[in-house]
Amino acid sequence: MKENDMIFGLRAVIEAVEAGKEVDKILMQRDLHGDLARELSTIARGKQIPVQRVPKERLVRLTRKNHQGVIAFIAAVEYQRLEDVIPLLFEKGRTPFLVLLDGITDVRNFGAIARTCECAGVDAIVITTRNSVSVTADAVKTSAGALMNIPVCKEPRLQDTVRYLKNCGCRIVAATEKATRLYTSADFSLPVALILGGEDLGISPENLQLCDELVTIPILGKISSLNVSAAAAILVYEAVRQRTGG
Repeated sequence: MKENDMIFGLRAVIEAVEAGKEVDKILMQRDLHGDLARELSTIARGKQIPVQRVPKERLVRLTRKNHQGVIAFIAAVEYQRLEDVIPLLFEKGRTPFLVLLDGITDVRNFGAIARTCECAGVDAIVITTRNSVSVTADAVKTSAGALMNIPVCKEPRLQDTVRYLKNCGCRIVAATEKATRLYTSADFSLPVALILGGEDLGISPENLQLCDELVTIPILGKISSLNVSAAAAILVYEAVRQRTGG
């Protein structure tokens, strides 16, 4: 993380949040108290910005500037609201195709997935406010700039997002090694949201229960699973094949 992706100091961070800056998360020194610290915590909670209490040493490792016990991380793009994206897609006569990321934290995987999605014409990527990657400068670089050209929606809870998409008529397809049906059996020609799980835990059981269909990619070798970015490329381009009649 580069210093120009951060804002330092209590008052500076408060002003940035109140001005509507795209703040991904805030690190606050564990023993920091006082009126301004409480004010920042309240404002961040209202904006659904995660605040993480950390030792002073972690802040010092990030910068030698006078951080006053607070560092905010700024997103490299402006996040979109899913409630704005979906109606617009239907108004344009598009058949929505979204990719939802559940617990993916590796920036390189995120960048590779975003690059595939942009090349394949995916309408939007959805991430969450907690336990998730963010659109940092490093992520944009890893995506070869794709994250500057595809809408990214940052939502508080993926379960609520899935329910919203289902109510909008989208079919929810989860890619998981727990499935028995092959990914080629899914109908990606319909309005669809594809969920991909994190590198370690996969898709959460709570989200799996909400899905309309679980699919898997066959593994014929000795390693039990594909890297999530490789799996994303296979699944996303199966949707492209179906939608283009390939």
